[in-house]
Amino acid sequence: MTDRRHDRLARHPTPGPGNALRHWPDAKGVVRVALNYACIVLARHSPSLRLKVVLYRLLGMTVGDGVSFGLEATPDVFFPELVTVADDAIVGYDATLLCHEFLQDEYRTGEVVVGERAMIGAGAVVLPGVTIGRDAQVAANSLVAEDVAPETTVAGVPAEPLERGRDGTSDERADSADASGGETDEAGREDEGRGVEER
Repeated sequence: MTDRRHDRLARHPTPGPGNALRHWPDAKGVVRVALNYACIVLARHSPSLRLKVVLYRLLGMTVGDGVSFGLEATPDVFFPELVTVADDAIVGYDATLLCHEFLQDEYRTGEVVVGERAMIGAGAVVLPGVTIGRDAQVAANSLVAEDVAPETTVAGVPAEPLERGRDGTSDERADSADASGGETDEAGREDEGRGVEER
């Protein structure tokens, strides 16, 4: 996963007046988009995880066993067939998996792959061409513009890897906890020792 997502996107020029979005019926038929949209709206609001998976597979998505989509999670409406979500992955509440982007003179498409047991937090947006590795985690409200390595946690806009300390917290939190906690504990022990000696 060393190449950038931009290198994996297919580019489709849209000659003619107006920006590329004005030519969306040329990208995908109106009836197909309407069907996709109806299925996705139904799936987004359904409390049944099983129904969501059935509907998404009908649209051409590759959905593994044990996948869970939170309420209002939204796969790409134009190109759901470019989405792959592997076994036991979680796509959280209101997360969005985009497989297209309309620009001024062209639109671009790219696959989105969510690896086995990966987790995408609430409100996160995954851009076209991104692969999220096995057991990776995307924090809530993150914008994923590049691949996420397996067993990595990313957060932010754009999402970047979080470094982990020995206790599982980010290094920044671990360092501040070690600094304040360690000094207080040692100082407290030293004060207790002095009190014993003075008595």
